Amino acid sequence: MKRKIELITTSDGSHSLYLPDMNETYHSSHGALTESQHIFIEAGLQSYLNEHPRKPLKILEIGFGTGLNALLTLRYALEHQVSIHFVSLEPFPLQEDVYGVLNYASLFTDEHANAQFLALHEAEWETEVSISDFFVLQKKEQRLEDFSDDTDFDLIFFDAFAPSKQEELWTYEILEKTVGLMGSSAVLVTYCARGQFKRDLAALGLRVETLPGPPGKKEMVRAVKL
Repeated sequence: MKRKIELITTSDGSHSLYLPDMNETYHSSHGALTESQHIFIEAGLQSYLNEHPRKPLKILEIGFGTGLNALLTLRYALEHQVSIHFVSLEPFPLQEDVYGVLNYASLFTDEHANAQFLALHEAEWETEVSISDFFVLQKKEQRLEDFSDDTDFDLIFFDAFAPSKQEELWTYEILEKTVGLMGSSAVLVTYCARGQFKRDLAALGLRVETLPGPPGKKEMVRAVKL
């Protein structure tokens, strides 16, 4: 059965999606682009590279969603000439009639953004696709619960729906599995700052940092595997 999805415009002018059956949005209503940039690029990707400059990166994203995080990561890789292998899990891929109306490309001043965004969505699933010399994408249509990989990832973009909406992805067992996918000194970033979540990450051996969140959210979490 096809999910009912509604297009919404967030406070910074960027689009997001609303799922009426879950009463949940894909991004903060205070700004989808702002949220993704703050959490996953600035606190995640850029922060990691500050500590590990010029290193080829392996990133695992939990929730490809609209492709916004992937687009921002691709553009960062191209701008800074950093090699990134980006694996993204998404059990419910968007169809063209949905992703085709998202306005992310119009938010950038260069003429390449639209082609980049479409390349991400049109890339074949379940295989590695070279989007550019610096960015390899592998989209997998599966749940985190079913995912296995021998890769030691450097960064985890944990962008699942909120614990109140998708509780099964925030259990200790799932977090233990996620930590097992992280290499030494790897970093996990997410918008969630729930107390139990932070305690579970600490119990799994991560150093947990509570950082200022994006607009509309007081806090976010960055956790480092020691």
